Amino acid sequence: MTKIVNHWIGGKTAEGASGTYGPVTDPATGEVTTKVAFASVEEVDAAVAAAKDAFATWGQSSLAQRTSILFKFRALLDEHRDEIAALITAEHGKVHSDALGEVARGLEIVDLACGISVQLKGELSTQVATNVDVAAIRQPLGVVAGITPFNFPAMVPMWMFPLAIACGNTFVLKPSEKDPSAALKLAELLAEAGLPDGVFNVVHGDKVAVDRLLEHPDVKAVSFVGSTPIARYIHTTASTHGKRVQALGGAKNHMLVLPDADLDAAADAAVSAAYGSAGERCMAISAVVAVGSIGDELVQKIRERAEKIKIGPGTDPTSEMGPLITKVHRDKVAAYVTGAADEGAEVVLDGTGYTVEGHEGGHWIGISLLDKVPTSAKAYQDEIFGPVLSVLRVDTYEDGVALINASPYGNGTAIFTRDGGAARRFQLEIEAGMVGVNVPIPVPVGYHSFGGWKDSLFGDHHIYGNDGTHFYTRGKVVTTRWPDPSDAPAGVDLGFPRNH
Repeated sequence: MTKIVNHWIGGKTAEGASGTYGPVTDPATGEVTTKVAFASVEEVDAAVAAAKDAFATWGQSSLAQRTSILFKFRALLDEHRDEIAALITAEHGKVHSDALGEVARGLEIVDLACGISVQLKGELSTQVATNVDVAAIRQPLGVVAGITPFNFPAMVPMWMFPLAIACGNTFVLKPSEKDPSAALKLAELLAEAGLPDGVFNVVHGDKVAVDRLLEHPDVKAVSFVGSTPIARYIHTTASTHGKRVQALGGAKNHMLVLPDADLDAAADAAVSAAYGSAGERCMAISAVVAVGSIGDELVQKIRERAEKIKIGPGTDPTSEMGPLITKVHRDKVAAYVTGAADEGAEVVLDGTGYTVEGHEGGHWIGISLLDKVPTSAKAYQDEIFGPVLSVLRVDTYEDGVALINASPYGNGTAIFTRDGGAARRFQLEIEAGMVGVNVPIPVPVGYHSFGGWKDSLFGDHHIYGNDGTHFYTRGKVVTTRWPDPSDAPAGVDLGFPRNH
């Protein structure tokens, strides 16, 4: 019997009422294992109404109450991490170790939310004028929404809702319809931790649900992670409706390798960063820029390592890389490889014909490596979101920086070198929001914020860290004047001596 994933509204499961469902497949077999209910406008409205009702009390709750619940949630999350990882593997396809890593990264932001009291401390200036004090405080917004992608169905929601609810907001999550079960499990654990009904809600669906969240007058802010075209649409539409928006888009992350670099370390990093999680992550390294004469040796080292990666079902503990999320996406990724030679690239490894015995219906693709890729090639220009690595050749450091800065994306980048001066120049000159020095995937820890530049981010705030706290709160400045008790009118004696 096919499993059905329903919504979570007002602290309990809400069966889909629209009559519309979407298929969820097991990427390793290609079989539809689950149906997910798609929300109507009315169902989105019900979730927002539940969140608005809950905000009346949750927004006034104490920091101690909020963080106490989050500590309990963290313990439950830790206890159930294998179960959540199994749900991710079943619907996304990534190997179990990758799925566990995703949960661990989400836990970092829960840790940050548990200590939110430090981030929410206000400011006070006393005696700015005679008997006048000025205080700055931060308060929650109200109902906020998160729209999250398929590639990290547990981690990315946890980049959003723990901070949002810790700040006193209530939350409506619209997870990816391709792998929705992890979000529902998070909702159940929050309820078990004692989160009041309506503080966290989940609605599944497509553009109907998304658009209603973007235009709903009671939704005060929207967080999004996904592709650049959708991020731009989210930002434009939600902003038009007066909402605060953080919309993280796509990426084309470059790794610049200088001639003095440790090429073995650089090759190890390139392989893990390009092919980990089958390349389905916005922080994947998809373009290696080789400087000078090292290109041939670097490509050979990458090839030797890439050919050893074991591809198979995520449930197989020996698998290092799983399938892609859908057949449509698999075919799209393959098209970049099959068309690369015609665009001037040299195809070193072609993974488009790969399959797994006994799982022939799965969404399989092998490792692909393209060399001497021109910047005009689609394989370079587009975010492929699959296990395809392009190598570009430049003569100098300056040429490499110019090439990277010419990209419309500015999410993350890395440099591999032994030269501290070159690394320092790079981190100052490169136009990207996150920079790694001999680190291939420079994802910040939870107490620093994540976000890119240019077409990789729409909005003023990065996600989580201090930016996350600021995004989910608004500032208020209070100026206060209290007369000194000794200035009380005649006839009132508060026991203070009159000294003038």
